[in-house]
Amino acid sequence: MDTDPTFKLAELRSQIAELGRSVRQLQKAGMDSTSAQLLIARNRGALERLMNSDGATTTSPARRG
Repeated sequence: MDTDPTFKLAELRSQIAELGRSVRQLQKAGMDSTSAQLLIARNRGALERLMNSDGATTTSPARRG
C-alpha cells in the first residue's frame, strides 16, 4: 500500500522531532543517545530522499543537533 507523500513527509518530520526530544532527555540524564541519533540520521535521509524523488515543494526541516 502506497501512502500519500504529504502524509509520509509529516510522519517523518514528527518522528525526527520526537527523537530529538528523546536525545535531549537522554543527554540531560547523562545516558547514551547514540541509537536515537542514528535513527534521526536515518529518518532525515529518508525525508530527503522522499522530498527529492517526489519533487515535493515543501521546505526542508531545520537541522537540530
